[in-house]
Order: sequence, then structure tokens, then C-alpha cells
Amino acid sequence: MAAAASSESSSCRAESSEASSKWLDAHYDPVANIHTFSACLALADLHGDGEYKLVVGDLGPGGGQPCLKVLKGPMVLTESPLPALPAAAATFLMEQHEPRTPALALASGPCVYIYKNLRPYFKFSLPQLPPNPLEQDLWNQAKEDRIDPLTLKEMLEGIREKAEVPLSVQSLRFLQLELSEMEAFVNQHKSKAIKRQTVITTMTTLKKNLADEDAMSCLVLGTENKELLVLDPEAFTVLTKMSLPSVPVFLEISGQFDVEFRLAAACRNGNIYILRRDSKHPKYCIELRAQPVGLVRVHKVLVVGSTQDSLHGFTHKGKKLWTVQMPAPILTMNLLEQRSRGLQAVMAGLANSEVRIYRDKALLNVIRTPDGVTSLCFGRYGREDNTLIMTTKGGGLIIKILKRTAVFVERGGEVGPPPAQSMKLSVPRKTRLYVDQTLREREAGTAMHRTFQTDLYLLRLRAARAYVQALESSLSPVSATAREPLKLHAVVQGLGPTFKLTLHLQNTSMARPIVGLLICFLYNQAFYALPRAFFKVPLLVPGLSYPLETFVESLSDKGISDSIKASLKSWTRPGS
Repeated sequence: MAAAASSESSSCRAESSEASSKWLDAHYDPVANIHTFSACLALADLHGDGEYKLVVGDLGPGGGQPCLKVLKGPMVLTESPLPALPAAAATFLMEQHEPRTPALALASGPCVYIYKNLRPYFKFSLPQLPPNPLEQDLWNQAKEDRIDPLTLKEMLEGIREKAEVPLSVQSLRFLQLELSEMEAFVNQHKSKAIKRQTVITTMTTLKKNLADEDAMSCLVLGTENKELLVLDPEAFTVLTKMSLPSVPVFLEISGQFDVEFRLAAACRNGNIYILRRDSKHPKYCIELRAQPVGLVRVHKVLVVGSTQDSLHGFTHKGKKLWTVQMPAPILTMNLLEQRSRGLQAVMAGLANSEVRIYRDKALLNVIRTPDGVTSLCFGRYGREDNTLIMTTKGGGLIIKILKRTAVFVERGGEVGPPPAQSMKLSVPRKTRLYVDQTLREREAGTAMHRTFQTDLYLLRLRAARAYVQALESSLSPVSATAREPLKLHAVVQGLGPTFKLTLHLQNTSMARPIVGLLICFLYNQAFYALPRAFFKVPLLVPGLSYPLETFVESLSDKGISDSIKASLKSWTRPGS
């Protein structure tokens, strides 16, 4: 009886948990064999039939068999091998005429492969870079048989360690060979020209001249040689080139190329650089305390995930808005945009098999997965508008659909004014004295202001007179003579009738020492007695403070006091 009741309560809890969940479990395949990250996922209507497909730049198991996969629902529609590991995938419109079907761009190595209707359309290769002149000279010597392979290897290793221009792929492959394989490699490649080619590290799209969803877009490429390239969508020529202090790894862009745009690039040196349309170099810099693991733009806020297990929000000018600490390291990030409700939020896949959704610093939802999520993508898939696609560390594929009745409610980290601000304060009632004082200030406001200004001017006048009097009586702590830049400071210690008088003398010049000074004390002998009334000042080194001490005895039994003046005189030795 108890067991039946227990099973019934557990089933009720499961049903209530499923009912309270905002997501429908559409598909889960733990052995889908998909190994990728968020930048290599894209959703697009590739055939113009209203059926959105999933484009995956797959790294392959262990990164050994990269390929391009296109999924329709849970099934793989097409699969094409790639010559190098993919860096990013994006879909964009490259022409205006009908039918308006988007093209697929896949960045892999030094090339961008363009597909239309899932067929190869164009291949863009990055411009070649000038080779290292020392490396070129070494291969020319090898071509003329003036250098042996072992010497070639030693000199190439020296160039790799010290030169600013990196070696070509041909030289790097040569350095990886065994000694027995070097001679054959040199004979095979010594006649070939040295080519130094950079590779693409990241890619995104930028609207050309309109902000519409079906407007033409340009491709923006980040390269290994610290540059950003903007490509024309029709001719695939380089429209503009921008330089960065480090290699870009994440890009976020807003605006249009022909009007105005703002670009944020997270780089390997742990900084985020902000560039605008007319700037060839960064305009602002955001310095992070750790390496970035993701960059997402939510409205006008840049949300950055770092290796310190935290999310940070910044403005486009670099001002930090907020920070949220995560319970586990962040593996991947992406944008969640629910257009029907005007919602934009950040999705963060964590190492503890959770996907957390944040709007600013407020937690909206937590999704628990069977394995750590390595890539996230949200958008229209098939015929469903709000579909979340996730891949896991083990190569699994998870597809969830957001319920149409789901409403995200902030769970913690409330944004805006605290609740205590809405509480009414118990303000005391106005007293008769307060009312009379207010009426008096209204009636005599001008006279009160004039009285205040008069007192302020009198205070300034008294301070100026006291300063002039101090200068005239030689009480200023700084010497007024232009010949000797000195600073004098006096300290009196004791309760009486005997006092200790210490003079601190300092040479304030930059490099010239001072010699030949004498300090004399001028005082009323009826009131004070000094055992030493003068001092011969030693050599004053610039910047050091020299203390000179003496004792003062008060002779008056009636408490009468007078001033003691210290005078600086110059002296010379006899016969000099």
C-alpha cells in the first residue's frame, strides 16, 4: 500500500515537472556523431521551400575527418568532406533577384567555401602573405645544392625562434620530418615557390545597406595574421581591411556596412576591441582578467563569458555593467531570440551539464542535459520557430522546442531598483518652526545670500592677509630667494619650560648641491635661552631632508611667549 502511494507520488512529481517545463523534448540521439562548436552551427532555408535545415561544420571524431553536414529533422540530408577543420559557418543573401534563397558560407583553413542549393558555387582564398626573406634565401640555397638538409633544418629552427615573420607551411612540415626523410622532401619541394598563407579564425555576417531580415549581407573574416576582412557579397572582393593588436576569435557586429556599423572582436590576448566604420584600428578596448570563451550581443550590451566561470556585461564603449558568477566553467555561448515576445537572452552551456539562460544578470531558465553541451543554436528549424539545438561532448544531438505558452520569469538577480525603493518612508509632520523658517527664507532670500557672500569674501581676505604676513615675517616654509631653492620646516616638541626645536632643511633643486649656509636664531633673550643660536649647515644633497636640533628654555614665569625667527645666511671660509 505504501509502495503504491510512493510510486503514485513520484509519477505525480514527474508529471508536474514536465508540465512546469518550458521545453518539449523533440529528439535525443547520444550517438549522432556530431562534434562541433556554436560558431559552426547555422539554421537556414537553403532551398526556399520554408523548411529550415541545420548546417553543421563537423570536426569529426578527434578532429581527423572534418566534413559538412546538413540535417533535416533528426536525419543527415547530405555530408561532404572538407580539406581542413572548419572555423565557422554562416548563411547570408548574396543577391537581390528572385528566388531569394540564402547561400551557405563555410570557413575552413585559408578558404571560404560558398554553397548555393547545397552545391559548390564559389571558393574565396585569403591573399597570400610575403614570405620571410631569410627563409626564401635558405630554400634558394637548397635549390642550388649549396646547403645540406641538416644545416637547412638548424637554420630554419633559428629563424622560427627569433624572426617576427612566421615560417611557411612547407618549412614547418620539413621541421617535423625525421632525418632520413629530409633529403627526399628537399628534392621534392626545393623547386617550388615559398608560399605563406594565413588561415581564418572566425567569421560572421554584416548587412550591406539595409537592416531588413532578407537584405544582402557581407562576410566578415578574422584571420590569424591579426586582420579583419569585409567581403563584397556579389564579387567576393575585399571591401575594407582592419588591423587588430591580436588574433580575433569571436566577432559581434551591428549596423550596415554602407551606413554605419560597430564591430566587437574578442582576441587571444584577453581583450575585446571595438571598431567603427571609418576606423582602421580599434577605437575602444575592454581588458578582461581572463581569456574569453564566448561573445554575444544582446540589444546594446556585449555579454562576454570568461575562463573565470563568469558572465560580464559591457557597453560598446567598454563600461562594465554587471557580472554573474557561474557554478561551473562555461563551454559555449549563443543568443536566444524569441521574436514573437521580443525577448533576447544569453544561453551558456556549462561543464556541469547545464544550460543557463540569462537576460542581463537575471536567470530565466536552467536546462539539464545528459552530457556537457559543446554547441548551442536557437531559431527556426523545420516548421518550428523556437527550436533549441544542442550537441554534447560525446557527439550527441539534442533538439528541444519551446512551448508556445512558455513565459520566462526572472528567478534571481533582479534588474532595476530594489524592492525597498517602492516602500513609503514615514516622513514626520512639518513643525511650526520648520514652516516659519521656510517663510523667512522665501521673504529674505536675497538678503541671506548677500550676507553669505560678504562673509565668504571676508574669509578670503583674512586668509590672503595672513599669507602676506607670513611671507613678510619669514615664516614661509619655502625659501623666497631664487639663488637657493630650499624648504624649511620647524617642529616644536615638549610641554615646557624646556622645548626641543627641530629644523628640517631640504634642497629642492633637481641636481645642484648647496654648500656654505648658516642658520641663525633671532629671539628675545628676556624670554628664551638657546644653548646654540646658530648652525653651520652641511652639504645639502638634492632631495634629502636634514634635521637640525636645539633646545629652547622659557625664562618667563608668567607664561609670556614671543616668536623665534630662523634666518639663513651664506658664509665663506677664511682665506677663500
